[in-house]
Amino acid sequence: MKINKGQSILLAVMVLILGASGACKASIDKSDVRNLSWAEIEAKAKGTTVTWAMWGGDDRINTWVDTVVATRLKKDYGVDLLRIPMDASVFVSKVSNEKSANKEQGSLDLLWINGENFRRAKSEGLLLGPISDKLPNMALVNPQDVVYDFGTLVEGYEVPYGRAQFVFEYDSAKIPSPPRNFVELKAWIIAHPGRFTYPEASDFTGSAFIRQVFYASSGGQANYIKPFDQDEFAVDSAPLWAWLKDVRPYLWQKGTTYPSDKAKLDTLFERGEVDFNMSYSQGGAQGLIHAGRYPATVRTLVMERQSLGNIHYTAVPFNSPNPAGALILANLLLDPAIQASKNDPLNWGDFTVLDTSKLKGQDKASFESLDLGPATLPLQVLAANMVPEISSSYVEALENKWERHVLTDSP
Repeated sequence: MKINKGQSILLAVMVLILGASGACKASIDKSDVRNLSWAEIEAKAKGTTVTWAMWGGDDRINTWVDTVVATRLKKDYGVDLLRIPMDASVFVSKVSNEKSANKEQGSLDLLWINGENFRRAKSEGLLLGPISDKLPNMALVNPQDVVYDFGTLVEGYEVPYGRAQFVFEYDSAKIPSPPRNFVELKAWIIAHPGRFTYPEASDFTGSAFIRQVFYASSGGQANYIKPFDQDEFAVDSAPLWAWLKDVRPYLWQKGTTYPSDKAKLDTLFERGEVDFNMSYSQGGAQGLIHAGRYPATVRTLVMERQSLGNIHYTAVPFNSPNPAGALILANLLLDPAIQASKNDPLNWGDFTVLDTSKLKGQDKASFESLDLGPATLPLQVLAANMVPEISSSYVEALENKWERHVLTDSP
């Protein structure tokens, strides 16, 4: 029987409700964890199960977590891993509801979170922290890289996990000269009706695509470092809505419908119904070539000086029943061997958050020997075209306005 995304989330929640009392054999009071030494945290976590709520829309990522990460966690620390497939907005709302109900012991230990969901969780007091200073492997991260998350001060409430950059995927055998900026992309879409689309704004990848068009049509990211202003936003975003409405009749299904999420767009691309896919994983396409899902001629591209980049994080909810296990897992995810494994396109292709200049010996060699494959752009090309993410207040505004200005075409 095939289980859809909604059923998967429901099953996960049922597992949590039925098994929360037995999920960890030993837990510690959340008020104690930051006062413990690392050796004490390891001792408290041993023999427990840690639950990790994370996006579950990519089978390769799920497999990597369930095998590579879970195996190391059990072998090195005696901790079992229970992966809970759940979208970030869902688990943030879940923790928020638990806080409103004064539920001091929740059902989730670690969250894969960033951006607007982090801003909400931090502002509502849903996270345990600061915690990152407890983790030994944070010494391998450049602290200047993790000051802000979509404009929100991190302040140790999150632990970096991976580095991502937005790319477009296309088959070079079909499109030898793809568009390189959003002016050219608009012209390409109009000249090739039905061969392009993007996910709805409620999907992270769809939202990121819209943010890049916003940058390109309104003068660039530097204009939005300042605090959000509704009146200025209305003026600045007008060219974005015009761009999206201009191309809408030429999209897949004539723009009458959009893929609900990235997984749906993946399917359209793999079936050949559209000519471009998009991903917030700069190395992911090579892994799909290895897996036989993409032809060997698939390549990636970035729009000139308009490729969004960010760091994604893990965080511990304020009412984690096993905060010691959560910290052990967050630290393990920064282990050089785990980071190199994640960076390998055969596993995922998600780039490392470690400062590799701090690595030595085999740890350093493991990154230098990585074969990122021909579908992955050279690191210097990615770096030259990367722009930071906009403040999460703009993200929320863009997502909320998209349905009115584009989907329903209201004034």
